[in-house]
Amino acid sequence: MPRPIRCRRIEQLPVYRSFSPDDTAAAESVLMTVDEFEALRLLDNEGLTQEESASRMNISRTTVTAIYDSARKKVADALVNGKRLLIAGGHFECEPVEIRQKIIEKGRGTMRIAVTFENGEIFQHFGHTEQFKLYDVEDGKITNEQVVDTNGSGHGALAGFLQAAKADALICGGIGMGAQMALADAGIRLYAGVQGSADEAAKALAQGTLAFDPNARCDHHGHHHDGDCGHDHCGEHHCAGN
Repeated sequence: MPRPIRCRRIEQLPVYRSFSPDDTAAAESVLMTVDEFEALRLLDNEGLTQEESASRMNISRTTVTAIYDSARKKVADALVNGKRLLIAGGHFECEPVEIRQKIIEKGRGTMRIAVTFENGEIFQHFGHTEQFKLYDVEDGKITNEQVVDTNGSGHGALAGFLQAAKADALICGGIGMGAQMALADAGIRLYAGVQGSADEAAKALAQGTLAFDPNARCDHHGHHHDGDCGHDHCGEHHCAGN
């Protein structure tokens, strides 16, 4: 019986998830996993040794070497053969994100909705939100509310912030593709393209009547931005566990 694959620790999910050559339609794609991206980031971008990278990822040196070699071959394939490079999936868990204020304890069977929040309204740019409002829902009714500060968490941490806050769903306006993938990695359901009162939107979602746009995009910085890291996460496309 094969040994189970050990989760690789990830410090940050990729902000940018898709790369395509400008001079071709790039019909074929190459899929790089998030743990392969992390090995490439640590070794080539941070300049760490294989021993240091293995320690940061909580795996053996031989494993990090194999992951790194696979990542480099995929980059070469994309560059040489004009393929689209996609980054998603893999066997990983992410570093916990620290929340500096006390969060209301979430009850068993409670759904927690997070809303990008500014002055009572739904803030329209997920990657720049400075506050979330959290709503706890039981039996279709909101039982608790709390506004939490993101403490300057940017594109690279907001999904992890939400996972640390035990959010089950997010209501927002515009959101980048990278952030959408990060939320999916974190197991957080997304309700994008919503405007107006945060309280009314949360109430509508609790009652199952929220109108949202599953194709909403945030193109404030072009067609790629937002990406985040969850915490203590091993999901469907990752390690068997949670």
